[in-house]
Amino acid sequence: MDFMQRIRAFFSKLTYGSYGSDQLGRAILYASILLLFLSFALGSTLCWYLSIAGYIWAIFRVFSKNREKRQAENALYLQKTARVRTELRQAMVRFRNRKQYKYFKCPQCRTRMRLTRGCGEKNVVCPKCQNSFKIKA
Repeated sequence: MDFMQRIRAFFSKLTYGSYGSDQLGRAILYASILLLFLSFALGSTLCWYLSIAGYIWAIFRVFSKNREKRQAENALYLQKTARVRTELRQAMVRFRNRKQYKYFKCPQCRTRMRLTRGCGEKNVVCPKCQNSFKIKA
């Protein structure tokens, strides 16, 4: 057995049965990285300690054998951040399609809508509140 095979075998034994990475773990890592940069920029030791604590928490979650508890934590995180994640995903789609479509909101109920760019001035009826208004694309 060569050196690399021994290393692979060691890590296989180390991680066997562990929970692994998930969305909450990645969010903790990203927050820890952000805190680390803030600690360098501001010279704050508190941010540095919080960053180190975040790294330790993320590593603990990856190597934890208690799968049910880690899955419950991740499910709670996904439930609490669902609205924010949806808004960010939709904002990225709107940004990616900004040259093809004009996005706007209904002035009455604030429902998001879109029109193909270059179609001129249109009379639009909101599908949610049936409000009618003019918009130029």
